[in-house]
Amino acid sequence: MTKQVLCCLVLTLSSFSQVSNHLPESSESKLLVLEHLWNEAQLHRDSGALADLISDRFVNTEYDGEVSDRSKFLADISDPQFKPTIMTIADMKIDAYTQAAIVTGSYHAKGSYNGKPYEHFGRFTDTWVIDKGKWECVASHSSLVKK
Repeated sequence: MTKQVLCCLVLTLSSFSQVSNHLPESSESKLLVLEHLWNEAQLHRDSGALADLISDRFVNTEYDGEVSDRSKFLADISDPQFKPTIMTIADMKIDAYTQAAIVTGSYHAKGSYNGKPYEHFGRFTDTWVIDKGKWECVASHSSLVKK
């Protein structure tokens, strides 16, 4: 039920998103859905769901400059000290290529880590490729912005 509601929300939001004309509309909509599923997986600390979205060679660069590979990224998500309460994304734009796409947008994250509260407002860039007929994120980068 949650996925159905999320898909309806994403399709509604996609009408407000900026997208290029290089990919079929179905691929653009799929990428927006994948980004929202990623966001929900982070909020619910579901590393299994995230594992389905990222490449085996995934690289993540955090707002503080920390770089992690797939296994570290997934371990961080399932860390019991990581307790997100808000994870939202907005203002997404897709720049598409033949077998790849760059998705940019803004995010708001709030929660606690190791008992210390955090609240971040930032921008993200995710690089997606089609591998074996499936979209996979190969790289993600986030940076903070002043609120």
